[in-house]
Amino acid sequence: MTRPLFVFRPEPGLRVTLQTADAAGFDAYGCPLFKVEPVEWSAPDRKEYDALLVGSSNVFRHGGAGLDKLAGLPVYAVGEATAEGAREKGFMVTKTGKGGLQNVLDEIAGRELRFLRLAGQKMIDLDRPKGIEIDTRVVYRTRALQMSPSVSKLLREQGGVALLHSGEAAGRLVDECDRLGIDRKTITVAALGPRIAGMAGKGWEAVHTAPQPLDAELLAMAQGLCQG
Repeated sequence: MTRPLFVFRPEPGLRVTLQTADAAGFDAYGCPLFKVEPVEWSAPDRKEYDALLVGSSNVFRHGGAGLDKLAGLPVYAVGEATAEGAREKGFMVTKTGKGGLQNVLDEIAGRELRFLRLAGQKMIDLDRPKGIEIDTRVVYRTRALQMSPSVSKLLREQGGVALLHSGEAAGRLVDECDRLGIDRKTITVAALGPRIAGMAGKGWEAVHTAPQPLDAELLAMAQGLCQG
């Protein structure tokens, strides 16, 4: 029997993933567990920096007019989705990482660069290699949303496979399962990357990480988990 697939990410990604899953034959459901909102911020003088350090495509969705003042700065992106968001806004991407921003910094250790980090209100701490300077501006925040009654009912009654595209989604799913009394042992987590899997914690039926941090890879892995 095919297990249901649950997608927990904000729009517009939720709609895209659900449409792709439906086309692939999944029994897919979903709802956002948080909303991303812009915050007011002022862009500094771009001449003070060598590059932008960006850990989420939300920066380019919600960065607003401040991004225009930084045009011309190359982008060091956490992954391909963020890199694509940068290109859509006209930025050149110098480096696309795999496995988190810390890995991006570790790979350029030994160089002398001054970064402007554009980030969300909740961000991971980074260890700066020698020679690397980082200034930070917060350009968006997240607001928690409750799981929809229809999705929570299905998840409680049937369990299934939960797709997690971000650490924020992982944390929110844990909170909602605890709040609603949903047994995590009936849920298999399919995470986009190792950091996200780690933030999901323990107590699940199983936790799996996509071989590459791409939505297509995550869905391909989830297909086997739903059929297993």
